[in-house]
Amino acid sequence: MTVLQIVAGTVSLAVTLVGAVLLVLAVRRYLQVFRLGAPAHRTDAPGTRTVTLLREFLGHTRMSRLPVVATAHWFTMISFGVLFLTLVTAFGQLADPTFALPLLGHWVVYEWVTELFAWTGLVGIVALMVVRQRQHPRNSPGEGGRRSRFYGSSSWQANYVELTILGVTICILTLRGLEYALGRATGEPSATAAHYPGTAWLGSLFGTGTTGLEAAIVVVAAVKILISFAWMITIALTPTMGVAWHRFLAFFNIWFKREADGRTALGALQPIQVASGPLDVAALEDLPEDATLGVGTVEDFTWKGLLDFTTCTECGRCQSQCPAWNTEKPLSPKLLVTTLRDHLYEKSPWLLAAEESRDRLPDTVRAAASDDLALVGPTGYDVASPLGAYNPHGPDAVIDQDVLWSCTTCGACVEQCPVDIEHVDTIVELRRYQVLIESAFPAELGGLFKNLEKNGNPWGMSPRMRLDWAKDLPFDVPVVGRDVESAEEVDYLFWVGCAGALEDRAKRTTRAVAELLHTAGVTFAVLGEGESCTGDSARRAGNEVLFQMLAAQNVETLNDAKVTKVVVTCAHCFNTLKNEYPQNGGRYDVVHHTQLLNRLVREKRLVPVARPDEAPTGKAAGAASTAASVTYHDPCYLGRHNNVYAPPRELIGALPGVEYREMERSGERSFCCGAGGARMWMEEKLGTRINGNRVDEALATGADRIAIGCPFCKVMMSDGVTGKQSAGEARAEVEVVDVAQMLLAAVRRGEEPAQV
Repeated sequence: MTVLQIVAGTVSLAVTLVGAVLLVLAVRRYLQVFRLGAPAHRTDAPGTRTVTLLREFLGHTRMSRLPVVATAHWFTMISFGVLFLTLVTAFGQLADPTFALPLLGHWVVYEWVTELFAWTGLVGIVALMVVRQRQHPRNSPGEGGRRSRFYGSSSWQANYVELTILGVTICILTLRGLEYALGRATGEPSATAAHYPGTAWLGSLFGTGTTGLEAAIVVVAAVKILISFAWMITIALTPTMGVAWHRFLAFFNIWFKREADGRTALGALQPIQVASGPLDVAALEDLPEDATLGVGTVEDFTWKGLLDFTTCTECGRCQSQCPAWNTEKPLSPKLLVTTLRDHLYEKSPWLLAAEESRDRLPDTVRAAASDDLALVGPTGYDVASPLGAYNPHGPDAVIDQDVLWSCTTCGACVEQCPVDIEHVDTIVELRRYQVLIESAFPAELGGLFKNLEKNGNPWGMSPRMRLDWAKDLPFDVPVVGRDVESAEEVDYLFWVGCAGALEDRAKRTTRAVAELLHTAGVTFAVLGEGESCTGDSARRAGNEVLFQMLAAQNVETLNDAKVTKVVVTCAHCFNTLKNEYPQNGGRYDVVHHTQLLNRLVREKRLVPVARPDEAPTGKAAGAASTAASVTYHDPCYLGRHNNVYAPPRELIGALPGVEYREMERSGERSFCCGAGGARMWMEEKLGTRINGNRVDEALATGADRIAIGCPFCKVMMSDGVTGKQSAGEARAEVEVVDVAQMLLAAVRRGEEPAQV
């Protein structure tokens, strides 16, 4: 053995030993930290979870929105596992440059697979490096490049990981070339192009001197080992290096995701967990005075939440789609998660230390232990310096209140995240603590909560007004308990909703749906004064107690009415009735009005016979005369939260002569109107208006009408269009209408419209 081999072997083994020990200690620390979290039950349906993991891992289904990045990442990811044996080979080559793995070493299939993934791994990582540099904040618009999805991500960590992979793949290919050259020099039978399909040409450049080739193999093998274990040492010492750790933790984060079948953590919010189980009206009666509701400290999160924070790879897909971030507000889902992660690992030494030894911990650790997660008072957030909102303004601040309340809960972050982080759940848990424990929330929400408690609707209007929308219809609208004994006597219970019953613009949609159902011969009834707000805004604002009270009241009413099938026009009511009321014992077959109307059109029970702009003039019951070109805005709680994308578009497509124009951000990538997450009831004081951003995109299509499928969206989009028209930025004839209004205008051709 030469001196070179002795030195290379000694250094490599020493670094390997250090790296292995540190990695074991890092994993041990992770397990200790995750155990600090509250319980979360994520082990149901293990077979289904495993299938979901394999599908997302091998199919890269969560990354397919960026095809080039997804392809490059797939090859880079697979190469990490496939090429592990080349690291084992490198250790053998330190002692014997001709070393090859027993059985596998010269098996042609193994060699072909090795070279395939070495080359594709190299090309993949170079592609990812190019993408990162092209989309670097320095090359992106916005304050400090905030339009870049990498804004706020740790550049050195990402660059280091990428250079590590680049270095390893170069070493593997170089070693393969050197092995071929040495084999040719020593007469090794396997030293042929068949065994070295992608590196024989490289080996032919290295000469034939066996001594030099052997020395080169030892050096390159040592470099490969040192690069690999230097990376291991670095990540072991940096628990917040998600861009590296996600390649291990993502498997667990995906397996333990909320929905075992692979659905995103959207739709239903999960109830607060207390000692007796999920918080409901019954549990409220026995709730201890010192019970923690929501999340007030980082250790209040579940262990899955702590795993979420640690897994974040800082890719910024969530940030790039966030409506708050895209309108210059302080909330970035990525920066929220990384802030919580950094705080967790800054505080964890205090949490893990014995009480008697905590006083000896560094000042930074003890300071982190005393921080609240959210600052109670206003902070004077500076839009020009958004990251400032994530830095402590004082001894008690970790997350700025403006960050917490900017969220619309649209779910774009959750839908985009390639490692299944549950951002919306995190934000709502933080809001719950602020509302229920600290009584700290935007002033506008105080009025909302009072109105919901007193009158069962956000506007505080009398429940007696809930049937005003039906006045002067050419037919009677039956009310359960008055005109029909129970909902069993009709096809559907029509859940009108607060907006549909009380907001003037939404009433037109309600009347249109009622007209269409009547025309199609679908029998329905309403609850009238018996209907109350579903509690969507209360729950997403963090007032879980108020939501539980409203839910219990509504479920009792619905069950007493023997309701089985429900049709609803509000996307928020749709989501709550369909996905959340089962938590409270209310299980119904819930359809959105666009789904039901589309089915009726397919069954020829509704026949649109004219382009809507040819419909008769006059005020039909909710009908809207529409023009020849239409674009459609996806409501977040219909689309992303419930995957209802096709029915509204199919309805528009069924209207003769209508040209449909899709917005650039549509479907899964649709942009929020700004009303979700109780933002409907809060002033938008920071940055630019979300609805204005969305209206600009709709107007850019040149469409004459903007179609919607939710009353919240109708209010926000209408206000946005009106503002643009007042400023001379939109044509006067552009109108926001519900899809049902357009369909009614087409179906009623030739009829004498009823006067309102």
